[in-house]
Amino acid sequence: MWFGVGIFLNTYAYSWLNREFELLHFFYIGAGILLGITIHRFGFSKVAQKNIFRISRLPDKPCIFSFMAWKSYFLVLIMIGFGITLRLSPIPKNYLSIVYIGIGLALILSSLKYFQSALKQ
Repeated sequence: MWFGVGIFLNTYAYSWLNREFELLHFFYIGAGILLGITIHRFGFSKVAQKNIFRISRLPDKPCIFSFMAWKSYFLVLIMIGFGITLRLSPIPKNYLSIVYIGIGLALILSSLKYFQSALKQ
Protein backbone atom coordinates (compact mmCIF):
# COMPACT_ATOMS: atom_id res chain seq x y z
CA MET A 1 0.00 0.00 0.00
CA TRP A 2 2.78 2.46 0.89
CA PHE A 3 4.56 1.80 -2.38
CA GLY A 4 1.38 2.44 -4.40
CA VAL A 5 0.59 5.68 -2.59
CA GLY A 6 4.19 6.82 -3.05
CA ILE A 7 3.93 6.23 -6.80
CA PHE A 8 0.56 8.03 -6.83
CA LEU A 9 1.98 11.12 -5.09
CA ASN A 10 5.06 11.23 -7.30
CA THR A 11 2.85 10.93 -10.38
CA TYR A 12 0.97 14.06 -9.29
CA ALA A 13 4.25 15.90 -8.74
CA TYR A 14 5.56 14.79 -12.12
CA SER A 15 2.41 15.96 -13.88
CA TRP A 16 2.68 19.37 -12.23
CA LEU A 17 6.34 19.79 -13.12
CA ASN A 18 6.00 18.32 -16.59
CA ARG A 19 3.64 21.05 -17.85
CA GLU A 20 6.55 23.15 -19.01
CA PHE A 21 10.28 22.76 -18.55
CA GLU A 22 12.08 25.20 -16.26
CA LEU A 23 15.54 24.89 -14.74
CA LEU A 24 13.94 25.69 -11.38
CA HIS A 25 12.22 22.30 -11.52
CA PHE A 26 15.55 20.68 -10.65
CA PHE A 27 15.44 22.64 -7.39
CA TYR A 28 11.90 21.39 -6.64
CA ILE A 29 12.89 17.81 -7.40
CA GLY A 30 16.09 18.05 -5.35
CA ALA A 31 14.26 19.61 -2.41
CA GLY A 32 11.62 16.89 -2.65
CA ILE A 33 14.26 14.16 -2.65
CA LEU A 34 15.99 15.66 0.41
CA LEU A 35 12.64 15.96 2.17
CA GLY A 36 11.79 12.37 1.25
CA ILE A 37 15.06 10.97 2.57
CA THR A 38 14.61 12.94 5.79
CA ILE A 39 10.99 11.80 6.28
CA HIS A 40 12.01 8.22 5.54
CA ARG A 41 15.00 8.27 7.89
CA PHE A 42 13.38 9.97 10.88
CA GLY A 43 9.73 8.98 10.48
CA PHE A 44 8.31 6.40 8.12
CA SER A 45 11.10 3.84 8.39
CA LYS A 46 10.53 3.63 12.14
CA VAL A 47 6.78 3.23 11.64
CA ALA A 48 7.40 0.52 9.04
CA GLN A 49 9.76 -1.31 11.38
CA LYS A 50 7.17 -1.22 14.19
CA ASN A 51 4.49 -2.50 11.81
CA ILE A 52 6.73 -5.32 10.58
CA PHE A 53 7.44 -6.36 14.16
CA ARG A 54 3.73 -6.23 15.03
CA ILE A 55 2.76 -8.15 11.89
CA SER A 56 5.32 -10.86 12.65
CA ARG A 57 3.49 -11.57 15.92
CA LEU A 58 0.03 -11.90 14.31
CA PRO A 59 -1.71 -15.27 14.01
CA ASP A 60 -1.44 -17.26 10.76
CA LYS A 61 -4.68 -15.89 9.26
CA PRO A 62 -4.96 -12.28 10.43
CA CYS A 63 -7.59 -9.77 9.36
CA ILE A 64 -6.75 -8.13 6.02
CA PHE A 65 -6.70 -4.71 7.71
CA SER A 66 -4.15 -5.72 10.35
CA PHE A 67 -1.14 -4.62 8.27
CA MET A 68 -1.43 -1.33 10.21
CA ALA A 69 -2.30 -0.68 13.82
CA TRP A 70 -5.90 0.48 14.23
CA LYS A 71 -4.86 3.89 15.51
CA SER A 72 -2.83 4.42 12.34
CA TYR A 73 -6.01 4.46 10.25
CA PHE A 74 -6.96 7.75 11.90
CA LEU A 75 -3.59 9.21 10.89
CA VAL A 76 -4.10 7.96 7.32
CA LEU A 77 -7.47 9.74 7.15
CA ILE A 78 -5.85 12.96 8.36
CA MET A 79 -3.07 12.62 5.78
CA ILE A 80 -5.55 11.98 2.96
CA GLY A 81 -7.59 15.02 4.00
CA PHE A 82 -4.47 17.15 4.25
CA GLY A 83 -3.29 16.00 0.82
CA ILE A 84 -6.64 16.80 -0.80
CA THR A 85 -6.74 20.18 0.93
CA LEU A 86 -3.23 21.00 -0.31
CA ARG A 87 -4.00 19.87 -3.85
CA LEU A 88 -7.12 22.06 -3.98
CA SER A 89 -5.43 25.04 -2.31
CA PRO A 90 -4.16 28.10 -4.19
CA ILE A 91 -0.55 27.15 -3.39
CA PRO A 92 1.37 26.89 -6.69
CA LYS A 93 1.75 23.29 -7.80
CA ASN A 94 5.51 23.74 -8.24
CA TYR A 95 5.84 24.25 -4.48
CA LEU A 96 3.42 21.44 -3.70
CA SER A 97 5.50 19.12 -5.83
CA ILE A 98 8.24 19.33 -3.19
CA VAL A 99 5.87 18.01 -0.51
CA TYR A 100 4.37 15.37 -2.80
CA ILE A 101 7.80 14.14 -3.94
CA GLY A 102 9.03 14.15 -0.33
CA ILE A 103 6.16 12.17 1.14
CA GLY A 104 5.89 9.93 -1.92
CA LEU A 105 9.59 9.08 -1.90
CA ALA A 106 9.55 8.47 1.86
CA LEU A 107 6.65 6.05 1.42
CA ILE A 108 8.41 4.24 -1.43
CA LEU A 109 11.69 3.95 0.48
CA SER A 110 9.94 2.80 3.66
CA SER A 111 7.85 0.26 1.74
CA LEU A 112 11.10 -1.44 0.75
CA LYS A 113 11.39 -2.56 4.38
CA TYR A 114 8.09 -4.44 3.96
CA PHE A 115 9.30 -6.07 0.73
CA GLN A 116 12.60 -7.00 2.35
CA SER A 117 10.80 -8.56 5.32
CA ALA A 118 8.41 -10.45 3.06
CA LEU A 119 11.32 -11.89 1.05
CA LYS A 120 12.98 -13.09 4.26
CA GLN A 121 9.78 -14.93 5.18
